[in-house]
Amino acid sequence: MGMTETAPMTGYERLTCALAHREPDRIPFDLGGTMVTGINIHALKALRAHLGLQGPAELADEVTQMGRTQDDLADALNVDVRHVRPMPPSTPGLARHPGEYQGYDRLIDEFGMGWQMPIPGGHYYDLYLSPLNTARTVREIEAYAWPDPLDDARYAGMKAQADHVVFHEKRGYVLGRMSSGMWEHAMWMRGYEQFFMDMAMDEKMVHAIMHKILEIKMQYWGKALDTVGQNVMVISCADDLGAQNGLLVSLDMYKKLIWPYHQKLFAFIKKRAQSRVYIFFHNDGAIYETLPLLIEAGVDILNPWQVNCRGMEDTAKFKREFGKDLTIWGGSCDTQKVLPFGTPQEVRDETRRRIEDLAPGGGFVFAPIHVIQGAVPPQNIIAWWETLQAYGVYI
Repeated sequence: MGMTETAPMTGYERLTCALAHREPDRIPFDLGGTMVTGINIHALKALRAHLGLQGPAELADEVTQMGRTQDDLADALNVDVRHVRPMPPSTPGLARHPGEYQGYDRLIDEFGMGWQMPIPGGHYYDLYLSPLNTARTVREIEAYAWPDPLDDARYAGMKAQADHVVFHEKRGYVLGRMSSGMWEHAMWMRGYEQFFMDMAMDEKMVHAIMHKILEIKMQYWGKALDTVGQNVMVISCADDLGAQNGLLVSLDMYKKLIWPYHQKLFAFIKKRAQSRVYIFFHNDGAIYETLPLLIEAGVDILNPWQVNCRGMEDTAKFKREFGKDLTIWGGSCDTQKVLPFGTPQEVRDETRRRIEDLAPGGGFVFAPIHVIQGAVPPQNIIAWWETLQAYGVYI
């Protein structure tokens, strides 16, 4: 890789080219284009200070404590991708903020799930309340006070924001989701232990919850896609199927109980969209064995490719086997060990290796492996970014 003499592409052109598995002028760069490719508010404050950017860091999401990639930062780092998100609903529904309890700040979201963060020193909120944990019948699932995905307030300004990104900023964008992935959302609503037991012993409850969440997802995406019209490119979907060393459930159980819902949702999105759309699927952990099923279901983009999990270390192997079918969005540097705890030179070495493995032929978007955590030094973030500038240019 080296310098090119051709005129630079716009961010929109660069992303379009990479998603088509062609080589653009340079690898597209995303920081904050999705809920899973951003930077924690604490790390963002340090990075902005390091770069000499004026003004405070802004919070993009309360539960995850992800910071907002503001315009000045996006310009300073030549970010190619922005995030177009739905707005809050017109009424809070079940959402409320109970406040401090036993050293934690607590909040309830619109689905009735409870989240808490330590005071002081918290980096993000963790789940503490699963509102469907004690439900015993399908009728209880159906009677629950689910939020309204068609609330007009969610879509206020969505088209204007999308059009601004594409036609004024000339960047690509990811159209954001109303809620988390279907399976992880079901587990949060039910509680992990109870939902895993349901998968083994009470499939009717699994299907009742999954069907309801699928229904909400389809209603949201139908209206969101209609709202932005033909100006759409990437759709943000998610479900963490893996842990550090393997899948959360067997591949057979996933295929039987969860995969059909992914297949239905992705097919619906692609049929409803008014132009070519790419399914971005966030899927943490050791998930290599799920790739054929995800491709069959309609996934186009896999995020993040967690290089420090079992079976995920060899990015060159992935590129050989699945690089023509899937774009990797992320996978740029080990964010569990190297990015937070390595030296800047170790960050450069790791990042260069991932670029060399994943960049050839396109199909690679440079982004963090999940949200950059709060304690990552700004010097390491800059070393990571500078490596992209040095080695992310196609000949």
